[in-house]
Amino acid sequence: MKNRELIFEDWNTLEYNKAYTKQLEYKNSIIELKKNLQSTKNIIVFVEHPHVYTLGKHGKNVNLLISEKKLREINATFVHTDRGGDITYHGYGQIVIYPIIDLDNFNLHVKKFVYLLEESIIKTLREFNIETTRLEKAPGVWIQKNNRPEKICAIGIKIEKNVSMHGLALNVKTDLSYFNYINPCGYTDKGATSMEKETKKEISIDSVKKILKEKFIYCFKNQEEILKEI
Repeated sequence: MKNRELIFEDWNTLEYNKAYTKQLEYKNSIIELKKNLQSTKNIIVFVEHPHVYTLGKHGKNVNLLISEKKLREINATFVHTDRGGDITYHGYGQIVIYPIIDLDNFNLHVKKFVYLLEESIIKTLREFNIETTRLEKAPGVWIQKNNRPEKICAIGIKIEKNVSMHGLALNVKTDLSYFNYINPCGYTDKGATSMEKETKKEISIDSVKKILKEKFIYCFKNQEEILKEI
């Protein structure tokens, strides 16, 4: 019996490596259940991280533009991780979303899964009157500005035995100056933005989390209709 229920957890603020360890435990437990032909859970985690730059397994160190000394000055750390994608920033005022999901429960392959994740973000941002887009060969959610796209939500995942981990980073009230120290996701011709920058209004993290839950539930429940767009 396939379990399509989404379980949401809020880890509040947690250091990146500690969150990675917890993700790994959840992912491994789901894989073990699958091996034993048992029902599996689908968990979506919300968390904020203290300032950290993470580099994906195919990323390039040169996309971090500052020295270790400067990292210490801005109170940030640098971590190599095993997700897809290149370099990104996580920090306060950003909602990091980790979907630890058994894709077999939803009959999804990677492309469709990523599309559903992006669509959940797009629909959330629409509730704040922020219109966004996708870019070909550039995963994530973007805002097009004068021929220079700005990313408002990054995405980088890992799939093992059809179970996902890692995920998305949505800039709500993020200090965007931290993106000046990297080539975000390896791009030199694209920028970063946030919900507060786009709306010019103060936005609470909790209000965004509430709508994110609603949109994730909606998109996964109505996946057949949504995925017709692909």
